[in-house]
Amino acid sequence: MPHAKQLVAEDAQPFNGWMQWLDRRTGIKTLMRRLLDEPIPGGARWAYVFGSGLLYLFLSQVFTGVFLALYYVPSSDHAHVTVSYISKVVDSGLFLRSIHAYGATAIVVVLFLHISQTLLYGSYKGRRELLWLSGCFLFALMLGMAFTGYLLPWDKKAYFATAVGTNILSEVPLIGPPLQQILRGGPQMGTLTLSRFFVLHVFVLPGLLFAFAAAHLFLFRKAGPAGNFSEDPVAPKLAAERFYPRQLVMDMAAALLIVLGLALAARFYPIHLGPEANVSDTTYIPRPEWYYLPIFEWLKILSGRWSFFGGIVLPTLLALLFAAIPFFDRGRERRPWRRPVIVAGFAIFVFCYAGLGALSAHEDKSDPNVAAQLARQERAEIDYMRQPFEPEASLPAQPTAVEAPPAGTPAARGAAIFAAGPCSGCHGHRGQGSDVAPRLIGVGRKFTADQLAYLLHHRTAKMIQGGMPPVNLNEADTDALVAFLRSLK
Repeated sequence: MPHAKQLVAEDAQPFNGWMQWLDRRTGIKTLMRRLLDEPIPGGARWAYVFGSGLLYLFLSQVFTGVFLALYYVPSSDHAHVTVSYISKVVDSGLFLRSIHAYGATAIVVVLFLHISQTLLYGSYKGRRELLWLSGCFLFALMLGMAFTGYLLPWDKKAYFATAVGTNILSEVPLIGPPLQQILRGGPQMGTLTLSRFFVLHVFVLPGLLFAFAAAHLFLFRKAGPAGNFSEDPVAPKLAAERFYPRQLVMDMAAALLIVLGLALAARFYPIHLGPEANVSDTTYIPRPEWYYLPIFEWLKILSGRWSFFGGIVLPTLLALLFAAIPFFDRGRERRPWRRPVIVAGFAIFVFCYAGLGALSAHEDKSDPNVAAQLARQERAEIDYMRQPFEPEASLPAQPTAVEAPPAGTPAARGAAIFAAGPCSGCHGHRGQGSDVAPRLIGVGRKFTADQLAYLLHHRTAKMIQGGMPPVNLNEADTDALVAFLRSLK
């Protein structure tokens, strides 16, 4: 029994040669060999890095999404303030939120490049029909992830853009209105809508993505890499090169470029959060993300009696036609110039799609009223991001007495400014509050002196809606008024 004695001796010292110890229990070496020794017909290419890039981006979205979910509350009362807290208070919160938002855009871009490369190379040929279909399902799920995640910040942009998107469902005959109510949780968008979008975005769609991604990888391993477009899709003839090391290095370099691109964008161009959604705001002009903008323009063109055809029938037919490409393009020819119908059809679609997006942007710029309103909406987002975080917690209960600041101090001078101006008429003589305006007692615990000074000269949307007039004070008077407000304890 020499073999048994050898195993007993090896198990007695399991950490001597830990890789061998782990391999005997998991078979990890065999798995790694299968992954790294995969033959690539025609050798490694930069054109093959998009699949690995998508896998990295998906894992990045999972990581940053888990972080955001630790703070997020999916209700119309708390969603916006929790996202504001992430963006303005949490260390690196805005950076990670921007990584997550830019990651969604990057997935759409890399997914388009991956599909374009697959279609131009004819990589769907040669018993790869199911692989193509699983990729189409992944594409639809990714678009669903982008759509459901867009509402979660609950700012004006998210609310009104999602309202337009969910209104498309009502165009479907018979089942459209019930589907819209199921997705919204009722006739109007509110907490039920947020909770359902949150469940879809965090649980349902990621679960389906994991399942279809695993199926896609399994089918890819089963069919094998298609290789260059000069290769035979059924019986490869070109000399094969193993995945390791050249293709692995290329995939890692592409992933590194994606990391740097997302980090630079998140650092220097962070994602804005606009003012909280206000259903009664009839002046807001909704606009979706750039990759949904052509669809938005298409629905504008085919509105009215053509909305059902333009919004439901035609997109469904195009999606089915796209998914069925491997079933009617059955030849072995893969060179793009020898497949003019497929390649030209795809090019025409991309050209029309991009043209609709450019047309929508041109129309917005050409209309002075629309352009001015969109500019105001953009400025409102920038102003909101500059404002300090305003927590939900209400101020302490009204105290029994408010001490007057000592004479001769900046706070005493600020008290005189407060009493002489319109402040005391709404907030009370000592900031105790009234039926018109809230209490200011304890406001110094919520905001720093700099934040209070900023708020006095840059009113929030809530302050403007509450009727607070502009504050026109010089720097010295502003400092005195801030000192008085911070003395209200």
